[in-house]
Amino acid sequence: MTSPGESPILRVVNADATPEEIAALVAVFSALGSSSEPAPRRRTPAWSAPARLVRRPVAHGPSGWRASGLPR
Repeated sequence: MTSPGESPILRVVNADATPEEIAALVAVFSALGSSSEPAPRRRTPAWSAPARLVRRPVAHGPSGWRASGLPR
């Protein structure tokens, strides 16, 4: 309902409008008015990235033992 000093947002001009038609119009207008931008996706922190769980190939050769201990 509106207060005495406030004008209505929607005014029905057609006297033959059914409650279902008015409800459909209100639903459409409320859906149009509430369209906001979707929330931005949060980035997954690097420490919890699934790629860290995959094992890297073993480095072959004379310095393979040293390369196996280096960070990814």
